[in-house]
Amino acid sequence: MNKVYVFLADGFEEIEGLTVVDILRRAGVEVCTTSIMGKEAITGAHNIEVKADTLFEKCEFSDGDLFVLPGGMPGTKYLGAYEPLCRLLEEKNSQGVYLAAICAAPSVLGDLGLLKGKRAICYPGFEDRLTGAEVTFEKVVTDGNITTSMGMGTAIVFALRLVELLCGIDKAMEIKKSIRYGHLSEL
Repeated sequence: MNKVYVFLADGFEEIEGLTVVDILRRAGVEVCTTSIMGKEAITGAHNIEVKADTLFEKCEFSDGDLFVLPGGMPGTKYLGAYEPLCRLLEEKNSQGVYLAAICAAPSVLGDLGLLKGKRAICYPGFEDRLTGAEVTFEKVVTDGNITTSMGMGTAIVFALRLVELLCGIDKAMEIKKSIRYGHLSEL
């Protein structure tokens, strides 16, 4: 079974983080919401409190197949400033493990130099932080082991792409149909 870690920090964009959790769990993927704040209760960017499954310092992450960074402010700043997470992302990237970030959070990967030579997207205004990337304007971009997306409005297609990467296109299409995503003629 695949395992995904979704990293939460105070000020994360709730829809970006929780849509990923919801859709991946619908696909049968084990998802662990992981606080980098030293506490389980995390307050999102819109004052929605979420209880993380665990704390970063309690995990070893060797079982992770995908590591996800939701955007939002100041959540993205906290993610980028948390050295243990940055070291983990660098290590997992060097191993070719899937990394994903949405909205402002691709800037964390860019600041670490993980987007050099890759196509990537982010929330408008953060493009200069995608160091070395070819910035595209798609809703979601996967280049090698890294998937990036634009923001809250692309959270479902981002999550469906992650299902596709881990479980295949058939499972992604099954979930897309079951949640009635898109026009009925597209299902």
